[in-house]
Amino acid sequence: MSEAVHPLAIHHLPGFITAPGQSDWLLNAVAVFLIVAIFALGTLYLRLHSLPEVMAHKTNKIQLELVAVLALLSLLTHNNLLWGAALLLALIDLPDFSSPLSSIAGSLEKIAGKVVDQPVTVEKPVADTEPAASEPAAAEPQFQPRALPIQPTTEGKA
Repeated sequence: MSEAVHPLAIHHLPGFITAPGQSDWLLNAVAVFLIVAIFALGTLYLRLHSLPEVMAHKTNKIQLELVAVLALLSLLTHNNLLWGAALLLALIDLPDFSSPLSSIAGSLEKIAGKVVDQPVTVEKPVADTEPAASEPAAAEPQFQPRALPIQPTTEGKA
């Protein structure tokens, strides 16, 4: 065959057209760009979905768990309403109801005479050797339990 160019052919070809048997550098560049772009967009998407959970880390445990569940459900179901609810819940500072209620319950138990705080006793291990006769034996303090207050009875009261 002759190497002559057809008279109707373009004499100057663009750079992305390759000769037969050569690798297509534009195809390779676009493939690498698409792979990097997909990973970058996926990372951005996952960070955006975890934004409410990151914001709720400074709140109490129950609120954090609710926000985490809503964010996970919105990620798995693609329901944007759940993600919006998680974001709003993360932004709102919920009051702590459990601490005052547990304090009230503890106070009522003390008033009723129930033992709330048991003193912790630490037992010393028994020594394997007897003290020498020249050393005086140290007197260990004995644990004395607290006497409970006597409860008035309600019998015979109308």
